[in-house]
This record gives sequence, structure tokens and C-alpha cells, in this order.
Amino acid sequence: MLTNVQLERYAEVLLWGLRTARRKPFKRGDVVLVRFNLDAVSLAEVLERRLLEMGMNPVRRLNPTPAMESNFFQLANRRQLVFDPPGESELYQHLNGSIFLHAPASITHLSKIDPKKISRFTLSKKYLRDILEEREQTGDFSWTLCMLPTAELAKHARMEKSDYAKQIIKACFLNRQDPVAQWKSVFKNAAAIKKWLNGMDVTHYHVESENADLVITPGKKRKWIGISGHNIPSFELFISPDWRGTRGVYYADQPSYRSGNLVRQVRLTFKKGVAVDVEAESGSNFVKKQLSMDRGASRIGEFSLTDKRFSKIDRFMANTLFDENYGGRWGNCHVALGSSYADTFDGDIQSLTKEKKNRLGFNDSALHWDLVNTEKKRVTAHLSDGRRTTIYEDGCFAF
Repeated sequence: MLTNVQLERYAEVLLWGLRTARRKPFKRGDVVLVRFNLDAVSLAEVLERRLLEMGMNPVRRLNPTPAMESNFFQLANRRQLVFDPPGESELYQHLNGSIFLHAPASITHLSKIDPKKISRFTLSKKYLRDILEEREQTGDFSWTLCMLPTAELAKHARMEKSDYAKQIIKACFLNRQDPVAQWKSVFKNAAAIKKWLNGMDVTHYHVESENADLVITPGKKRKWIGISGHNIPSFELFISPDWRGTRGVYYADQPSYRSGNLVRQVRLTFKKGVAVDVEAESGSNFVKKQLSMDRGASRIGEFSLTDKRFSKIDRFMANTLFDENYGGRWGNCHVALGSSYADTFDGDIQSLTKEKKNRLGFNDSALHWDLVNTEKKRVTAHLSDGRRTTIYEDGCFAF
């Protein structure tokens, strides 16, 4: 569905993202993991060639097919569920980069699997994510990812596959002769907005829309980040707040697919930083089970805003990567339940120990689930000197 020229451009953008997201430069001999679904093999082949030409050592890993994944969760006993092959930890301790090419042949094949079983599996892999987070903090690792069009994604987004592909091409600037130049321009413009946001001394943010009335507390030693190369595409600017200061009602009007389950119209009521009441038009039981995965799963790890002037995404895509970057008429905000991002710490990231994270209110969890609100909204910053200023309204930052 993407032409050879567009695949080459996609690879260029992904490699730009990988380099941009890492604080230390890559060097010859670095190890880069390339994970991909079967339908993404053409892009994986292009990327492997590019990485070899750069002197890197690509490690290929084909993701399980829907049948493999279904069989695993249906048949695996408790030991098999948490099994790791020999050498897995050692590989992760030596990775310098990771690229994931998401092209799912199914997004509903796990809908009948017990969510608790999926949670146990997810929890058992958290230590691998912790390894990569530590390596990222030292500048020895970065990651990026992208998505390719599949018939399954198009079906659930209620589009023709060709129209779905056009959304990806448009959003990632693959219709431009030099897409990397366009991404560099977005990166530069976003840097100015982040500087403006980070220049404010904010006690809390107030998010107001038709169905949301939420208070977010940034906390101490925080900074806004985003459009860093991690996700292709990515137009969001975000912060990992002090979870303890979250209060009020959040509403996600955009549907969300997770582990094969579709949830709609999620409403969360927060008190003292914890989601104490959970409602959903559909998928309510699944949401509740996800939020009980561990202590941090019912707390906020991220608060994000997307400016519609950056994002060309104007359709529901049935995939979080695109849906959390929705531009549309009113832009979007989203919160992520679960884990926080250490790189929103405003200081020497290598000094951010687990104990310090806890003191500062950085949330920790095996879960990270983005829930998106696309309603017309205003976000007001309440400053430490008592003043208020609107930072986001009608889909745009007020910069």
C-alpha cells in the first residue's frame, strides 16, 4: 500500500527519530533491535539495509502472529506465561536502539482472554522495560516506532485500506520529497512552545471541556517534553505530573482498543490522585481490571496536549499511536494511566533514583494506557503568584 519511495522515506524518518531521541550519538557497532509484524516486512528489509550501511548491528525479531499470541494466552500455564528465553536480559542490557514496526493482522484476537492473565504476562516483562529506561537515562539507548496500514486497522477505523494509508502518508509527511526536513521544522516550532510552557511556575493545570473537569498538578522538578523522535508520528507535548495532585473528572470520548478489547466513553473520577470511580459505555469491566493491575495502574503517569496546527490526523485510526496525536477540529488532550516518563524530570536524569521518583510523585506501573479527549476545551495554568493564564484553547497552544 506504500510505494517503494514512501518506504525509503519512512525509513529515513524513523532513523532521524532514533538519532534525535538519543542523548549520545550512535556509533558503528551499536546494537539496534528491529521488531515487526509480518505485514511490515518490506519496511523491515529497508531498515535492515540502512542500519547495515551505517555500520550498526541490527537484531531482527518477528512479533507473534494473532494465532500464535492467542494460543500462547490460551495454553500457557503459570510458568510458561512468565518464561523468558536465556539471554533475554543480556540482550536488553546491550541494546543501543529499538525500532518497532506495528502492522497488526488483528486487534481483537485477545478479547476473550482473561485480562488478569494478560496482566501477569505484562508484569513479568516490566524488568526488561526498566533496563531500557535506565539505559535511556544514561544516553546509551533510544527507541522509536511507527505503524503501517493493514486491512484489520482500516476495518475497525471504518475506512478503506487505501484511505487509511493516505492518513499515514499525510501524518508522517511521506508525501513530501524531504520528510525529515518537515519533521525538523515541527521539532523547532515545538521547542519554542516547550520553552514557553517550562518558563511558567505552575501550581496546577485546570482542564475544562463539556464532560471533563480535571486538575493536574505538575509537581516539582518537571518539564514539558515531546516531539522528540520517539514516535512517528508524534505531535503531542506532555508532562509526567505528580500523580498525588490529580483530582476531578476525566472523560475520554475517543474509543480505545487494548489487548483486543474495545472500550468507549470512559469516565474516571479522581480523588487524592487515584481513580476511585470508573465508568464506560462499553468495556467497563476490562477497564476496571486494567486499573487493578498494580498500585500505580489507577494513577496518572502522563498528561498531554496536541496542537491541531501540527497534526494532520483527522480520523479515528483504531490505534493509540495515531489517536493520541489526533488534530481534527479541536486537537486533543490525553492522560495515560500507569507509568510515567523519567525524561520529564527537570534535572540530571541520572540522579533520578527510584526513591527520588517516589518522593517527587512520578508514578510507577506496568501499565501505560492513553485515553484521549477530543472535545473543545480550555486548559488554564494556575501560577504560583496567584495569576491564571490560558495555555491551550480550541485545539491550539496559546503561545
